[in-house]
Amino acid sequence: MAIFEEKVTLKKLWEVLKASGKRWNDADPFRQAAIISFYAILSLPALLVIIISIAGYFFGEDAVSGNLSNEISEMIGSDAAVMVEELVANASQAESGTIGIIIGVGVIIFGATTVFFQLQKSLNRIWGVMPKPGGAMKKYLVDRLFSFGLILVIGFLLLISLVLSSMMAILSDWLQTYLPSYLFILINIVNYLISLGVIATLFAMMFKMLPDAKIEWKSVWVGGFLTALLFEIGKFGLSIYFGTAEPESVYGAAGSIVLILIWISYVSMILFYGAEFTRTWAVKFGHGIKPKDNAILISEHYDNPYLME
Repeated sequence: MAIFEEKVTLKKLWEVLKASGKRWNDADPFRQAAIISFYAILSLPALLVIIISIAGYFFGEDAVSGNLSNEISEMIGSDAAVMVEELVANASQAESGTIGIIIGVGVIIFGATTVFFQLQKSLNRIWGVMPKPGGAMKKYLVDRLFSFGLILVIGFLLLISLVLSSMMAILSDWLQTYLPSYLFILINIVNYLISLGVIATLFAMMFKMLPDAKIEWKSVWVGGFLTALLFEIGKFGLSIYFGTAEPESVYGAAGSIVLILIWISYVSMILFYGAEFTRTWAVKFGHGIKPKDNAILISEHYDNPYLME
C-alpha cells in the first residue's frame, strides 16, 4: 500500500501533540501506570541484578552499583536508594547447590522480564494491535525471551553511558589543568546530551521492539526523543517536590516504597504519552503502523488509512 507522507509544520506538530494528549487521557493512563508500577516494584530487584552484572563485568559491580545508587539518590532521595540497595543485595544472594542456582537464576530472569511483558500489553493497546488467537504458550515464551534480550540491551546502554561519562570526567580533569574554567559549562552540556541520547535510545527501542507492530525507525526516534525530554523535565520537577514536600513522611516505614511507586508511575505515564505521540506521528505523517505477522489490528483502531493490515 502506498503511503503519502505529509510535510511537518509547527501547526501540524501542535495538532499531533494535542491529539496525542487526548488519546492519552482517554486511555486511562493513571490506571495503566498503576499496573506497571506494581509489576515494576516486583521486577526491580531482579532487573537491577542483571543490569549490574552486565555492566559490572567491565567496570566492577561495586562501581556500577554505586553509580546507580547515586542516580537513585538524586532522583528520589537517599533513603529510597538504601532500600533499593538492600533489595538488590537480597535478590543477588547465591543459592546453594546446582538445582538451587538454576532455580535462582530462573526466578531472577522471570522477575526481571515481568514488567516488560506487562508493558508490551499496554503498548499493544496504544498501537491498536493484538496477538493472533492460538499459540499462546509459544508467544508467551518468545515474549519472555525477547524481554530478557531488551534487558541485555539496557545493560549495554548503561555500559556505554558509563564509558562516555568516564571519558568526560577525564576530559574535565584535563581541561581544569590546561584550559579556562568556563569551558566546564561545555563539558556539562555534552555530558547532559549524552545522557539524553541514551535515554532517548532506550525509549525508542521500547517503542520499536516491544509492541506486536511494525513501525518505522524515523517515527520511533522522534517519539523517543520527546519522551526523553519529558522524562528529564519530570525528573527535575520530582526531585524538587521530593526534596521540599517530603511526601514519604506521611507513610512512615513505607515511605521509600511510596516514593519509588510515585516515580515509576510518573515515568510510566510519560512513556504512555510518548507512545501515543509516536503512534499519532506515524499515522499523521504517513509512516504507518502495521501488525507483525503474529498479530492483527484491533477493529476500533481502524480510524486512519495509515493503520494498515
